[in-house]
Amino acid sequence: MSTTTATLLISCPDQRGLVAKIANFIYANGGNIIHADQHTDFSAGLFLTRIEWQLEGFNLPKDLIGPAFNAIAQPLGAKWQLHFSDTIPRIAIWVSRQDHCLYDLIWRHRAKEFAAEIPLIISNHPHLKVAAEQFGIDFHHIPITKENKPEQEAKQLELLRQYKIDLVVLAKYMQIVSSDFIAQFSQIINIHHSFLPAFVGANPYHRAFERGVKIIGATSHYVTQDLDAGPIIEQDVVRVSHRDEVEDLVRKGKDLERIVLARAVRLHLQNRVLVYGNRTVVFE
Repeated sequence: MSTTTATLLISCPDQRGLVAKIANFIYANGGNIIHADQHTDFSAGLFLTRIEWQLEGFNLPKDLIGPAFNAIAQPLGAKWQLHFSDTIPRIAIWVSRQDHCLYDLIWRHRAKEFAAEIPLIISNHPHLKVAAEQFGIDFHHIPITKENKPEQEAKQLELLRQYKIDLVVLAKYMQIVSSDFIAQFSQIINIHHSFLPAFVGANPYHRAFERGVKIIGATSHYVTQDLDAGPIIEQDVVRVSHRDEVEDLVRKGKDLERIVLARAVRLHLQNRVLVYGNRTVVFE
C-alpha cells in the first residue's frame, strides 16, 4: 500500500456502542477506514478489535492521535496499541546450529514479503557466521553456559539496545531465555515442533517415529517466563505415514517450522496479533 496507515489494536470490557465509538473517532477526524475486524470473547467478557485507516486527510498529526484516542479509551477501560505502517521494525534473529529458519527468514525479507530491517544475528555457536556475512548482517557469537548466563544475557540486551531492536526471533535458538531477560525485553517469537508435551528433550522426531505418530506439526508463539507456554501465534500440521523414515519426519518438520515461523513474524509485523492473557486473537 502506497499511502501511510495507522492501526489500533484494542481490548476492553465488552459493552454496547464500542464499534460506533471507535469508528466515530476516526470518522470525526476525517479518516478513511480500510480494514476493520473484531471479536468478542464472551467467556472473558472482552471485546477485541483491529482497525486500520489512511492517514492521508486525517486531521490529527501522528503525535496527537494517541493522546486523543486515550481520552476515549480510558472511560471504556481499554488497553490499546497504536502503530503506523511507515515505521520499519528492526529484527534480531537468534540461532544455534540449525540454519533452515534463518535462511528462510532472510530470503523472505529480501523478497519483500515483510517490511522490516534485519541488522543483527546472535548465536551461541559460531557456525552460522558465514550466513550472516553472506547477506551483510552483523553477527555476534555469545556462548552460553550455566555459569556465564547472566553475564552473557547482559551482553545480548546491550546489543539489542545498541541496534535498536524491536523484535527478537528465536530461529531454532537452542537456549532457554531467562525470566530476567524477558522482564527487560519481552518482544520475542519462538518456533518449535508441536510434539510437546509428549516428546520433550532431545531427538523428538526419533521418539515420535518410534511411537508411530501420524501427524507432526510446528508452533510459533510469544516467549514468556513459562517455558514453551506463551501465547500461540501460528500452528500447522502435516500427515506422515508408516512409509516415512526419521529423515522424512525431520524434513517435513523443518518445512513446517519455516512456514509457521514466517507466518508468525509476518502477522506480528503487520500488527495483526492481539495478546490477552495467555491467548491471542489473530486478525487476518
